[in-house]
Amino acid sequence: MSCYVRNIEEVIIRTLADFDVEAIRIKDYTGVWCPPKTGAKVPTGETNFWNKYRKICAIGVHLSRWVTLHGFALNVDTDLNYFNFIVPCGIADADKTVSSIAREVGRQVPMRAVQEKLKVHFCEVFQCKLSE
Repeated sequence: MSCYVRNIEEVIIRTLADFDVEAIRIKDYTGVWCPPKTGAKVPTGETNFWNKYRKICAIGVHLSRWVTLHGFALNVDTDLNYFNFIVPCGIADADKTVSSIAREVGRQVPMRAVQEKLKVHFCEVFQCKLSE
């Protein structure tokens, strides 16, 4: 795993912490995950969702012919039903699913608030200053 990808993961983990979302890395899986909530209070009938690792951010980097494509997809208030029709990131493991910030905290979170926190943590991790 490249230092660049690990740094992107760190930006996301710090951002999620600002919204009280526990986030981790999983060995051999790129991206950012929410760990199972074993023993935690979860909504009735939803233990099958909460007892899994939940991918909340996908990260992609591609290099070809001296061109780099890179980015991340952080699920903020995503309609998670769409993921029922695909195999997200090619991961079909029974103990893994997808989530969003809104799903994790039980309320909508303004996109602008997430963007602002991402910028702060990006600058911290990459030791840079963004111009407006």
